[in-house]
Amino acid sequence: MNKPGRENRMLLPGRRCGSVRIPSSKSAAHRILICAALGSRPVAVRLNGLSQDILATANCLRALGAGVEQSDRELRIQPLDRSPDLREVLLPAGESGSTLRFLLPLIGALGRKAVFQMEGRLSRRPLAPLDAVLREHGMSIEQDGDRLLCSGQLQSGDYALAGNVSSQYFSGLLMALPLLEGSSTLSASGKLESAGYVRMTEQVLESSGIAVERQPGLRWIIPGGQRPQLPETVPVEGDWSNAAFFLCMGALSERGVRVDGLRHDSAHGDRAVLSLLQDFGAITTISSGEESSGGYDSVTVCRGDFRPMCIDASDVPDLIPALAVLCCAAEGRSEIINASRLRLKESDRLQTTAELIRSLGGEVLEHPDGLTVCGTGKLKGGTADAHNDHRIAMSAALAACLCGEPVELIDAGCVRKSYPAFWTDYESLERSTK
Repeated sequence: MNKPGRENRMLLPGRRCGSVRIPSSKSAAHRILICAALGSRPVAVRLNGLSQDILATANCLRALGAGVEQSDRELRIQPLDRSPDLREVLLPAGESGSTLRFLLPLIGALGRKAVFQMEGRLSRRPLAPLDAVLREHGMSIEQDGDRLLCSGQLQSGDYALAGNVSSQYFSGLLMALPLLEGSSTLSASGKLESAGYVRMTEQVLESSGIAVERQPGLRWIIPGGQRPQLPETVPVEGDWSNAAFFLCMGALSERGVRVDGLRHDSAHGDRAVLSLLQDFGAITTISSGEESSGGYDSVTVCRGDFRPMCIDASDVPDLIPALAVLCCAAEGRSEIINASRLRLKESDRLQTTAELIRSLGGEVLEHPDGLTVCGTGKLKGGTADAHNDHRIAMSAALAACLCGEPVELIDAGCVRKSYPAFWTDYESLERSTK
């Protein structure tokens, strides 16, 4: 049944093959845009595609006083004025958790007064213990429904957080603390989950000339009084998180799917999809990029001998909806563990992933921190609801490759959050029912 105000799409069954050029990584783009806005000269950030999340960060930086000019495949950033400003500024964070968690400590580092306007489930996603640590170091933070009010001057000092909540807390602090007058330390207790994303932040800071010393035991020494200085032109690598859906489609196809625009040596944590697909039995190849393609790589995945998997979601939470669907293709029981954080995404992704699989005729058991997928080698088809979650919508497209009948997808337009051209790229692939 159609639901008012939501875009529905009919997905035809069958394997897919061909090639796509993946859009730029929103994870990298957030970090690059922020460092560009904090610098002292204009920076041209070259992007293949602009998602709602990337635009949320760009719009917040514009509200803070940075110049943001959009042209074909480029955002040109004029640095913001860092002189004292007592005016309250409204920051439209949309549904972007990265935007909120990266910019919150930055507001304190700049000593600004701001109100984050949040949409969707963002106001229900956790900020603790980051908010408490920021309050301890000089900020005032108060939530009023979908508005987050913050003010106060963040002070340098010793910052400590548990490592198992969100790597975005550490990335936000690593970008903000170098701006303070004094030196600071940052330490993580326990295991740092999604550590690859923190490494990506370190790489962007290194390319900006920011000195951050990482010590053994998950501790960083961060000298103060620094200002990032990116090169005049910065290309943004392709997005492994979004590429994963097409790479998983390739794993179901004898002819395979090639994804262009990726970096095989990326710090992006979701690059792990390649090793996971190899564990699944898929055949993967990497071709080095030519100068004409920006020097990025092409990754091809095609079908091998399927086998069930046990997947630890600790470092790859965004891959789980796609991998859970893929596990339906392997006869036997596949396990997904350490995935409780998926309940705090744009939807409760353990629940909505399980619902997606069941709605299309698959068998899955939902646990507090994971899933058991009982693979039968195929799915039937039917009606699926994306629940305003871009990764569930794209997982439905993958599921259609396993189905014998069409899939009616409710809320297909939510892919705009991270991949506005997803359906165009998906339909560009050749379909086969064999």
